[in-house]
Amino acid sequence: MNYITAREAAQKWGVSERSVRNYCLKERVPGAYLSGKIWQIPEDAEKPGRKPRSGPSGRDLLSVLREEKAAGLPGGIYHKVQIDLTYNSNHIEGSRLTHDQTRFIFETNTVGATDSVNVDDVVETANHFRCIDMIIDAAGQNLSERFIKRLHLVLKNGTTDSRREWFAVGDYKRLPNEVGGKETTPPEKVGAAMKKLLREYNAKPEKTLDDVLDFHYRFERIHPFQDGNGRVGRLILFKECLKNGIIPFIITDDLKRFYYQGLSNWETERGFLRDTCLTAQDRFKKVLEYFRLTAR
Repeated sequence: MNYITAREAAQKWGVSERSVRNYCLKERVPGAYLSGKIWQIPEDAEKPGRKPRSGPSGRDLLSVLREEKAAGLPGGIYHKVQIDLTYNSNHIEGSRLTHDQTRFIFETNTVGATDSVNVDDVVETANHFRCIDMIIDAAGQNLSERFIKRLHLVLKNGTTDSRREWFAVGDYKRLPNEVGGKETTPPEKVGAAMKKLLREYNAKPEKTLDDVLDFHYRFERIHPFQDGNGRVGRLILFKECLKNGIIPFIITDDLKRFYYQGLSNWETERGFLRDTCLTAQDRFKKVLEYFRLTAR
């Protein structure tokens, strides 16, 4: 077998000689050996690939979210979830704030340099951060009407809607509404429909992704609140994934059309919404891998 020196290998691989010596010291170059002070490397040896990151640390996502929330730790998974979930969920509903403006509100309580912003967008963004704290704190609890109404109250508090007499902040709708051009549950039947939905959902001892998605679909079809149903529904989605050890996900703008189509077709074709959410899950898996976390 023919051998080359570390210096020659460095030139061949396009790295520093020091890097080559480190590869050899860490036994990442099969067949390499030290002759005196010079590393001898097989001529046909290939440059070692990037060393894989170590696997998950064993820490689960919910525990870390709670730890980082309590510590006010910047730059961690809690920080990222707050900004990404809030920006994307609000953006789906028409918020004009950018991702950077959302981040500024979370980090500095300002919107940064900007010409003009909609006050309701700012208020609902700040409120959404509080809602995420709520779902982290209550992740282990069963869903209840009281908790869901509280999410809506916190989300819409201080907005223009909250000053309208006909808009019931933190309570079920008083006027009929539509979603996607389809009729929803009439106001007088919402209470009974929500009780039935929660009773049937909570009766399942273990929830799969399909169970969580089915709850989301039925919640959005009821459309219990005058406004804010999509954001409350997606907050519940994230919470229930945390509770049941399911990898959570965030519906981003490029998935919005598929998400809505999946909701529209859920009763006849579950695969469309499921595949959309699995795509979002794959993206969140990369976030978990980066922070070396597990879903449970």
